[in-house]
Formats: sequence, C-alpha cells, structure tokens
Amino acid sequence: MAALLKEVYTKEYIEHLASTVLTYYPSLDKTQLVQGIFNTQWPQMELKARTLHITQQLHCFITLNYRDALQIIKHIAPYFTGYEGLFVPAFVELYGIDDPQASLDALAYITTFASAEFAVRPFIKKYPELMQQTLLRWAVSENKHVRRLASEGCRPRLPWAMSLPAFKKDPHFILPVLQLLRDDESEYVRRSVANNLNDIAKDHPQSVTHIAQQWLAESQSLSRQRLVKHACRTLLKQADPMALSLFGFLPPEDIHVTDFLYNNSVPFGGELHFSCLLKQQKDLPLNKLRIEFAIDFMKKNGKQARKIFQLSEAVIKASSKKISKTFSFKKISTRQYYAGQHSVAILINGVELVKNDFILQH
Repeated sequence: MAALLKEVYTKEYIEHLASTVLTYYPSLDKTQLVQGIFNTQWPQMELKARTLHITQQLHCFITLNYRDALQIIKHIAPYFTGYEGLFVPAFVELYGIDDPQASLDALAYITTFASAEFAVRPFIKKYPELMQQTLLRWAVSENKHVRRLASEGCRPRLPWAMSLPAFKKDPHFILPVLQLLRDDESEYVRRSVANNLNDIAKDHPQSVTHIAQQWLAESQSLSRQRLVKHACRTLLKQADPMALSLFGFLPPEDIHVTDFLYNNSVPFGGELHFSCLLKQQKDLPLNKLRIEFAIDFMKKNGKQARKIFQLSEAVIKASSKKISKTFSFKKISTRQYYAGQHSVAILINGVELVKNDFILQH
C-alpha cells in the first residue's frame, strides 16, 4: 500500500528542518522545535494541517521581527522543495500580509523551490491594484517558476486554494497576464495558462471561446493549438458547440453505433467491459471524431450523476472502427461507488449516440 502524503514529514525530515534553521538562526532551541511539531495532535493531522502546523511552529521558535525572520525563511527555502516544502511560502502567507513589499519579493524567490501559488492569493485579495502590476512584472521574469506563479496564483478555481470569487465573477484582471504568457517557451508555464482559462470557462464560457478563436486565428503553431485545446477541455466535455467547431468536431449526422456489447451487471471491485462499432457512410467526407464514453453513476441520494471520459480522437478511414474499453469499479479515494442502476453511453463529437443500463452489485 502506498504511503500517505502526510507521512512525508518523518522524524528525519523534521530534524533536518530544525538543523537547517539552526544553521541560520543559532538562537533556535532545536529540541523544542521538534517537540513542538510532534505534539499530541500531530497523529490526527492531515497533510494540509501538518504543513500549517510546521509553519506556525517556525513562527513560534524564530523569535524575530517579520523581516528578520523572513531572511531565515529565505535561507532555508532551497533545502525544502516540492509540495512538502509548502510550509516555507506559507510563512509569508500567514505572517507577511501587512508587509507586501518584502513579502512579494520573498515569494518570487521562494516559488523557485516550493510553489507560492497558494501563498500569493491573500495578497491578491487585499492589494488588487498592486498585485496586478506585480503579476504583470512576474509574467516577464527570466525564471519560469516566477512566470508560472503569475498565472497559477490568480487562477479563479485553483484546487485546494483560497477562493477568489471576484475573479469568478469578472476575470478581466487575469487576461493581460495570460496574454503575456500564452506563447511562453516553457510548457510548464503554458499549461498553467491553459488551466487558468479552463477555470474561467466554467463561469464565462463565451469569453473563453472568443479568446480561443482569437488566439487560433493569430497562430496555428502546435504549442498554441495544444494550449487552446487544453484550455477548452471542459467546454469540449460539455459539448459546447463553438468549442467543438473550433477544433473541427462537426455534428455526427453520418455516424452510427452498432454491436454495442456490455456486461449487464458488475460486482463491487469488478470491471465493466463494453465495445461497439462506429460506422460511417462511405460516400460522405471523412469526419474528425471526438470519441467519449459516459457513465451515469448512482449517487447516495438515489439519483445519477454523469462523468465523461475521453477515449480518442480519430478519423474513420475504413467503413467502421471498433471501440472497446474496460472501466474498473475498484475502490479509489477520489470517487465513492453506490449499488444500483448505472448507465454507459457512447458520445461522438458531444452527441450521445447510444446508451444502456447496467447494475452495480454488492
């Protein structure tokens, strides 16, 4: 069984943290810091709570004013990278909100080691005008991590982050930043731009299809096409007509589904197997197809909720194309399964062409 993410903070990790802080802050009581972190509540804490707790303990045992303590935090930043090092930018988020000048400079440095995408959001809420200029400046940084922070930090729906409801309502603040980064040399940065636009599309679909149309009209480079398509992924799943047409997915009027085979019942932990043939009239032009399947899952309240999964994109060059897929109902942490009637459907270019029911059994 894979270790839980929260278990990354081992005794060795925390002792390494304490030793590193001691190097730059000789007044630290290393033993007390370690004991303060591994308190009686520690075993019950999940990852986010543990990260926050480490940050709070650092603040407790580095007994300096904020700017002096910030220098210690910046010194230790290179030693604690990735998601496990998020307690470093969290220090700035929690204790530096009233000193934006020092804090924002620190976040631009720290994000090169552990992303400051969560830590920057309180500053966006409190200092919107200052932050717009800051994000625009970061967007032209020589460092790709800082450029990514400009986009990722202002995503309206960044997962696990502080909400930015003003951006959900009106994303105009964000768009100049994305404009600067849309052709960034780094895929890492361009993917963040696409994710930001995908967030915006959930509240302003027409704005995003308009931007997508503009950007594709300006350039048909492979990187631009990939960015725009990834930005429109939610709209494509929702069968937004404008998004589908942008990528050449026309209504499947000449496509038919035959020989749809599937299991009538699936046990918990088992697998659903299904297959079918896609057929196209030979005398019509070849269509570009977005092939998806949907499962209508039974929920706890007795109603069904649909989840759409992409199978492929293809052009049927022969008279037919076989589709086959296996979907596992093995227990996972991100989805809860309930017994009862489910449905499986085949969608072509956003249009449901066939659907049948099956039973998930205990």
